[in-house]
Amino acid sequence: MSLPTWEVFALRYATVSRRRLEMFIDHDLHDGPQEMDYFVWLIRRGDDVVLVDTGFNRAQADLRGRRFLRCPIGSLDRAGIPVDAIRDVVITHAHYDHAGNLDLLPRARFHLQEREMNYATGRDMRQKLMRHAYCVDDVCSLVRLVFEDRVEYHDGDWELRPGLTVHLVAGHTRGLQVVRVHTARGWIVLASDAAHYLENFAERSPFPIVADVGDMLRGHDLLERLAESPAHVVPGHDPIVMSRYARTGPAELEIVSLTEPLPQAPAAAPRARAR
Repeated sequence: MSLPTWEVFALRYATVSRRRLEMFIDHDLHDGPQEMDYFVWLIRRGDDVVLVDTGFNRAQADLRGRRFLRCPIGSLDRAGIPVDAIRDVVITHAHYDHAGNLDLLPRARFHLQEREMNYATGRDMRQKLMRHAYCVDDVCSLVRLVFEDRVEYHDGDWELRPGLTVHLVAGHTRGLQVVRVHTARGWIVLASDAAHYLENFAERSPFPIVADVGDMLRGHDLLERLAESPAHVVPGHDPIVMSRYARTGPAELEIVSLTEPLPQAPAAAPRARAR
């Protein structure tokens, strides 16, 4: 039996201007500006819709100095996807920009690696450096959802639907997971923060917020094995996503179809960094 094919979309909801030295552990000493975008992802087959991550709200944007463009959950209805119709949400990890707005999804079940919850509520959170990217209110919301029987814990790789699998990567956090989707153009991988930028992945230069550098580098190797090709890896925060794929839906929502790469977009290929 052949696998079903899914449509996959990225919705940009916020952005920030940073510096390159903030994005790569092994960075060019000639520093320059580097934009960072924030996305949530939708996976759809007919009426079956899976949401990957839930973004943050305006209060977090103001607190952390991000430019908030739109509510990622409120935008779904405007895109023709009723929020009440979403039954499954994959939380790749519990950082503030991936696990906020949980109260806006009243009928959803949330899928999370158990070790991510252990990390987000464990002893490492006593350290300011380790907890900086977590929002305590979001973590508490996840705990409340556990008590409401709305969190599905996973331990390692798992299948949500035929043609839709989730894989433990860790590295960036202890329980980071990525999503592999079978589409009309082959297997694509939503890398989330396993690769903030294609350059993190292609150059094997991790993003500096990392729980385990070795796990993150092994995660880059795993992305390469899971995806149809390096060009099928979708980075978690790279502005290139908005220019590499075809726009779809209402123009003001900034949605791209990850199954429709633009023909002029160059493919990314991993290569060794010169020493």
